[in-house]
Amino acid sequence: MAQRSNRVEVPEAKAAMDRFKTEVASELGVNLKEGYNGDLTSREAGSIGGEMVRRMIKSYEEGLR
Repeated sequence: MAQRSNRVEVPEAKAAMDRFKTEVASELGVNLKEGYNGDLTSREAGSIGGEMVRRMIKSYEEGLR
């Protein structure tokens, strides 16, 4: 079985994803801090990740046109 990882292979991509996550969280009204955010509820964390995925899919689909 192949191992999976959440590592970002390109350092610049990690910084861009962090900025993207912060932007989405602020638009959703979720308070993210620098570093550890383990005090977020599953709903809050999931809403951030879900919205990020929706926006990435939308961007990709728009690029196909």
